Amino acid sequence: MSLPFALNPALAGLPVYQPGRPIEEVARELGLPERGIVKMASNENPLGPSPLALAALKRAARKLNLYPDGNAFYFKQRLAAKLKLEPAHLIPGNGSNDLLEFLAHALLAPGTEALMSEYSFVVYPMVTRLLGANPVIVPARAYGHNLVAMRQAITPRTKLIFVGNPNNPTGTLAPARQLREFLDQVPPRVVVAVDEAYIEFLEKPLDLLPLIRRGNKPNLILLRTFSKIYGLAGLRLGYGIAHPEFIAALEKIRQPFNVNSLAQAAGLAALDDEQHVRKTRQNNLAGLNLFAAAFREMGIEFVPSSANFILVKVGQGRSVFAALQARGIIVRPVDIYQLPQWIRISIGTPRENQRCLSALKAILSDRDFARR
Repeated sequence: MSLPFALNPALAGLPVYQPGRPIEEVARELGLPERGIVKMASNENPLGPSPLALAALKRAARKLNLYPDGNAFYFKQRLAAKLKLEPAHLIPGNGSNDLLEFLAHALLAPGTEALMSEYSFVVYPMVTRLLGANPVIVPARAYGHNLVAMRQAITPRTKLIFVGNPNNPTGTLAPARQLREFLDQVPPRVVVAVDEAYIEFLEKPLDLLPLIRRGNKPNLILLRTFSKIYGLAGLRLGYGIAHPEFIAALEKIRQPFNVNSLAQAAGLAALDDEQHVRKTRQNNLAGLNLFAAAFREMGIEFVPSSANFILVKVGQGRSVFAALQARGIIVRPVDIYQLPQWIRISIGTPRENQRCLSALKAILSDRDFARR
């Protein structure tokens, strides 16, 4: 039936975000045991959650009858101390996606524009269109951000620029000098959101926090998450870092209790779990090196990654995805990013990585599969 009421016209052309397929769903569909399925689709931590966070969860669970701290006081205090900032520089989110919506609501309206790179996170254009604004897609350079072209694309209608660094789904990293120059060249009236969801996987990341501390870049906001290196994707915890006046404006948009008590407790504890972060980073680097060496040996194109996943060109992305899934290995097709010949593989444990590589080699060497 047709609905008897009018919807926001922006919804008409808005796609539904398709997350990586969960293990349970694939097991039901294929009739496979859950324990035999490996998920390498959603850039999750293969080592699991921070052990310190798990312990904190057990303690916090005793108080689930109470509403969470709406201001996330202790979480922000601990995070601010770690980052050498003031709590007023921080805003918590239900994952960093929550913060992307805050920015859209605060800055965008019909007739305005948001800039983003080709092959960047699919949620950027989604939140832009939701507010009736126009997403301006700037062609990529070597699958990464062309910051010179993005600077040239700024118009009087530009209100917001998204920069994923490292970028999802390509894993590319903007050169530090180029990014600093870009931030200096963007007009102060335009907000730059640097999405740093994968920053903890870098050994020597570009530190943009001094620009926030000094207060001389009020149009800069950094977005981070506990979903990746801390292994807390299921709890949905992220945060933004910006000038206090900008944060105060975003607080007017933030829903009460947007970060639940379990997420706050786990995030606070995870900040102290340096051992888990170190092990995760080591496992990730070893996995990236393994895949890169294998792809070179196989003679197939891939994008060198600075994140916890790798993008590889397999010829028929959807078909290879399906063939791997039939073998109990879930990866991510990226045709939604206009990359139909590619798949994205999240780094797993050493055993999972080897299993994925063996299956991929078998699929790509299958002559019957190649003729499809």
